Amino acid sequence: MLGSLQANMSRQGVNTVQKGCCNACEKPIVGQVITALGKTWHPEHFTCNHCNQELGTRNFFERDGFPYCEPDYHNLFSPRCAYCNGAILDKCVTALDKTWHTEHFFCAQCGQQFGEDGFHERDGKPYCRNDYFEMFAPKCNGCNRAIMENYISALNSQWHPDCFVCRDCRRPFQGGSFFDHEGLPYCETHYHAKRGSLCAGCSKPITGRCITAMFKKFHPEHFVCAFCLKQLNKGTFKEQNDKPYCHECFEKVFG
Repeated sequence: MLGSLQANMSRQGVNTVQKGCCNACEKPIVGQVITALGKTWHPEHFTCNHCNQELGTRNFFERDGFPYCEPDYHNLFSPRCAYCNGAILDKCVTALDKTWHTEHFFCAQCGQQFGEDGFHERDGKPYCRNDYFEMFAPKCNGCNRAIMENYISALNSQWHPDCFVCRDCRRPFQGGSFFDHEGLPYCETHYHAKRGSLCAGCSKPITGRCITAMFKKFHPEHFVCAFCLKQLNKGTFKEQNDKPYCHECFEKVFG
């Protein structure tokens, strides 16, 4: 029958030379032919392997010897963006064992894209440097801000070097020595001031024997008569205007 058809068409001036067999239906191709993937096809049989739409002269992609239309190829085989799960058709970023659209690789906290500082990872998410340290870095016990570089570890806490100072006078500690009062660092003077152990005469710490008088504490050698400056003993003085006097000077000045 095919021979009779070819003969009739030849008499009518139509070229009926066979152009091979169609890769899809395995029948001879007479007329239009598509050559692709090293094979020949009837135009209506050269279709996307997934959606079966005719490819014609459109762009197509090959996978394992099969043709695919562009949308199906990308949906089936292109890498997916870890942020939007969409197919990546152009440039991409590979990070954290995932792929991302370049515009979707940004800080998980502030949404800003990464600059020269790069990014830091936490629980599989990327963060800019500022947000990473603000959210996850240890906090300074002095200013409660993130510690990004050097720090001092003391009193079961961490501190910026500039923040580890006396809680009262804000001065750094000489020789690295400090005093702990209720979990906070103090210089020697303000530590004793907090504990009420500064000498009322010289305003210096009392670390040994002391005299308690007039609701104050004194080094023994600094508990003296306010007039003659002779050393007093507890119980052998008189008080006037919150000052101690020996009996003789008290009578002389106020008697």
